[in-house]
Amino acid sequence: MAAYQARLKQFEDVLKEEVIDIKSLRKLCFNGCPFECGYRSVCWKLLLNYLSCKRCEWGDFLSKQRKLYTHFIDEMIVKPGLDASTGTHQDDHPLNPNPNSNWGTFFKDNEMLLQIDKDCRRLCPDLFFFQKATDYPCKDIIHADSRVETLRKRVEQCVLQSETIKVDRKGNYNKVFSRKRVSEEYMVLPDGHEAHWEVVERILFIYSKLNPGQGYVQGMNEIIGPIYYCFAADPIKECRENAEADSFFCFMNLMSEIRDLFIKTLDADSQCGIGYMMQDFSNMLQTSDQRLHQRIEELNIKPQFYAFRWLTLLLSQEFPLPDVMRIWDSLFADDRRFHFLKCICCAMLIEVRDEIIQGDFPHVMKLIQNVQDKVDLQRVIAKATEIR
Repeated sequence: MAAYQARLKQFEDVLKEEVIDIKSLRKLCFNGCPFECGYRSVCWKLLLNYLSCKRCEWGDFLSKQRKLYTHFIDEMIVKPGLDASTGTHQDDHPLNPNPNSNWGTFFKDNEMLLQIDKDCRRLCPDLFFFQKATDYPCKDIIHADSRVETLRKRVEQCVLQSETIKVDRKGNYNKVFSRKRVSEEYMVLPDGHEAHWEVVERILFIYSKLNPGQGYVQGMNEIIGPIYYCFAADPIKECRENAEADSFFCFMNLMSEIRDLFIKTLDADSQCGIGYMMQDFSNMLQTSDQRLHQRIEELNIKPQFYAFRWLTLLLSQEFPLPDVMRIWDSLFADDRRFHFLKCICCAMLIEVRDEIIQGDFPHVMKLIQNVQDKVDLQRVIAKATEIR
């Protein structure tokens, strides 16, 4: 306990400086950020280049960014939602064949929303947090007098209608129509409330609207999830209250660094694509444990079978959320920007090297794809630090 209190004091001393020493902060965060006093939230904002090292600039900057995000909500969700619900799209109608029309854009957005909604509803299914109501919903949308449909309700309007043929006892053929809501298997909160996953959905929708060249790619929900949870569960009220806006901008900054991993056209010839990163990981494994690498090659188990998900999603699907956040403390603090991610992936395989060397293809494939069940995170991090 005394050692932990001393560690908290180290964070306090670094973060209270008027100009924060980012090198000292990285060194501290690499070994894990404490949740107490909102330290992890502040550290992540600094490490993701959302906040500057000058504390005196934080107040005005945060106020400006949070107002900007409110503007995004108004322009991309509130106003289009009002126009659609009141039928005030000027010189436009739902059957307008022009793809650039207001209605055309609205329907195209709904197609994107279907995937975002599906992914966000099942975010961290082992954690009830995302299904709970947030204490800080978007009042412009959920207010009783608001005529704006929430993104959730927009998706629920996408009703699938199927037609089947049934034969009665007399041999007569009858058409039977059935209507099924896309999201009927999920619990939703009553009107006037908003679940945390709906906030995440709104963040991803706005990000996609602002980045039309890339749009939403499946898996982005796994990247924004831990960031939003970090801020929305923070012990400091101001952080929780502004979790949506702050998460959005931190997510934007993080995606600017890893967005190339989500672009399929970047292959192994590109030094920023996922193909190159998987090859670099394979080379690191060969250097760290040549026998293990050789055995994986003999079994013809390619990095695409397992490392693709590890690297693109920053291991967010391999461990429980608290463990993911501990890993991300080190990843964000890594001055070589996610070099440590490949070290952790190598360490995970080295931890089960004996089973891999002795096993056949089916056994090893199953083992690698569920390796998190076989390893101890602290040992993995220690081994990864050694590799680094």
